[in-house]
Amino acid sequence: MSLQVGDIITFERTFTVRDVELFTEISGDEGIHHVTPDEQGRLVIQGLLTATLPTKIAGEHNVLARSTRFEFFRPVFTDDTIICEVKIEQYERQENNRTAFMASFVCENQHEKVVLKGDVSGVIL
Repeated sequence: MSLQVGDIITFERTFTVRDVELFTEISGDEGIHHVTPDEQGRLVIQGLLTATLPTKIAGEHNVLARSTRFEFFRPVFTDDTIICEVKIEQYERQENNRTAFMASFVCENQHEKVVLKGDVSGVIL
């Protein structure tokens, strides 16, 4: 799939307790809120686990990231469905046979509350 400036790609994911357990094991982020359920039986998702959502598009297009900026607005809990909208801001061929890539993103929960915003830039070889 070839991208163009202005393209908007939307996808969603519902995080599970198992996702949090695996990310906890890999990252070592064992904050009490990630391992102890709240009064509703939910765990808080690690911020960087939530931040894996917008990197999906870059990964699908072989982007070598140079910079990524995340701004977290509210917690995400297990069983929340997060809808991620990625907008391609730059996608242009350069003289060195690489493609410059930049995208902005916003992630909302199932209640249409923004949980994460940011941008990513890099190159495609």
